[in-house]
Amino acid sequence: MQSTIVMVNLFGAVALLLFGLSLVKDGVTRAFGARLRAGLAQGTDGSLRSFVTGLVATLALQSSTATALMTASFVEKGLIRSRMAQIVLLGANLGTAMTAWIVATGIEWLSPLVILIGVVLHRASRSNARQGLGAAFVGIGLMLLSLHLLGAATEPMRDSPALGAFLSMLDSAWPVALLIAAGLAFASSSSLAVVMLVLSLSTTGILSVGLTVALVLGANLGGAVPPVMATLGSAPSARRVTIGNLVVRAIGCLIALPLTGMSVEFLQSLPLPRQNLPVDIHLAFNLAVAILAWPFAGLLSQLMARFIPDGEAEETGPRYLDETTLNTPVMALSGATREVLRVGDLVEAMLMRAANAFNNNDLSDVRDIGKFEKQVDQLQQEVKIFLSRLGRDGLSAEDGRRSIVIIDYAINLEHMGDIIEKGLCEQITKKVSNGLKFSEEGYQELKSLFNLTIDNLRVAQTIFVTRNADLAKQLIEVKVNVRHMEKRSAERHIERLRDGLVQSLQTSSLHLDMLRDLKRVNAHIASVAYPILEENGLLSESRLRPGA
Repeated sequence: MQSTIVMVNLFGAVALLLFGLSLVKDGVTRAFGARLRAGLAQGTDGSLRSFVTGLVATLALQSSTATALMTASFVEKGLIRSRMAQIVLLGANLGTAMTAWIVATGIEWLSPLVILIGVVLHRASRSNARQGLGAAFVGIGLMLLSLHLLGAATEPMRDSPALGAFLSMLDSAWPVALLIAAGLAFASSSSLAVVMLVLSLSTTGILSVGLTVALVLGANLGGAVPPVMATLGSAPSARRVTIGNLVVRAIGCLIALPLTGMSVEFLQSLPLPRQNLPVDIHLAFNLAVAILAWPFAGLLSQLMARFIPDGEAEETGPRYLDETTLNTPVMALSGATREVLRVGDLVEAMLMRAANAFNNNDLSDVRDIGKFEKQVDQLQQEVKIFLSRLGRDGLSAEDGRRSIVIIDYAINLEHMGDIIEKGLCEQITKKVSNGLKFSEEGYQELKSLFNLTIDNLRVAQTIFVTRNADLAKQLIEVKVNVRHMEKRSAERHIERLRDGLVQSLQTSSLHLDMLRDLKRVNAHIASVAYPILEENGLLSESRLRPGA
């Protein structure tokens, strides 16, 4: 009976830790998701920036798996080079280790205060971002509380003869211990949870130094498996990133495990608190792997490209429009929604490439935009034909409205693609080909509008799926801000022309044309919000003031 209570307490504490981690990830994504994704996609110009970007993103999300999946998706869209992606994941792995080290510094007594702050933030604010931040604080508080519960749950194990015999057996079979820890990390999708569990056992004094090292190495190895499993159905470029990360960790473990026997005496001689040894080892291992693997990131990318080659032909047709679902409207609409989200991803990739070409004066970034635009045209046409066939069989009023919303969004995405290819790309090509340079103020204005447009498209994708009225209102408000930004930028540009600024004179038509096209793209983005606001009675018939 006593052992049952101990196991229930132990598994309950681990479950609370995993729940806290998920709350942090969901809350931070809700509060800063668009900014994190934009930072991750744009912060990979150099090796150091890529490493820091991966580290910061993981510290914010509390999940190297989430960072790995975002990075893989950006590689699939062509927004991040494979070599830079491998370096991003080295930073992400170190970020997880730093998280473990921070939460093990004895600050679990702060958990009630952190939870209180989170609940107040969540309850007292109607802002989606602040509510997300509140959820993240609650998650952090629960993580800290779970450490206290883990310590209390593992304390009775100190005198357990059965556990002592089991650990003694593992102590003479470190590879088996490594595999067990790897299995636990894979099952929980969190290397952090397993390291925290090892930390709790270590504080009771029942783990030897060598066994501690083996278990921590296993946690690192198992934590790299979930991203691989999640990307099995993705494009080869995405799979190369996650499998490459697994290869790096596996090689690190293969090197470190045989050295464990030689390093035991060295680790025991270090002036480090014995109870924190697991997180110290976790941090040291990931730091060493990052330093040693960093110079070989390019070679690893080349090897992964040979090991996982591209398919004979890239799939450009629809993936989710299943003819057999036409007799089941709910399933057919779900498939059409997924297909249109894919169109939105293509348009986002076009925008990102245009922004990179504008910032870096590199036309290679816009080389594939025409190919993307043709795919956007093809997919939106396929969606319209698919849903028109669905309509012939009769739909409920709600399904009919949803069908129209999907078609409208697909058409607006196709218009965005046209504007990007025939407007923005042509203007950027003129800028680069003719060696034109914007004034610093003009460049910053256009860069800010580019970044805001990309963020708005990501919000629109979320609104299209969730039909969240608060986000829809927020997007309409941002559309108004875009209109004001465009107007102020045009006015400031005219002022610079009057002042005779040479750079503004040379780029006048380009500046005004890009402002106009970015404003038009944002107008199409905001269109996804109108049906939702209308359904909730939040949309007026006219923007005219009463009595005007």
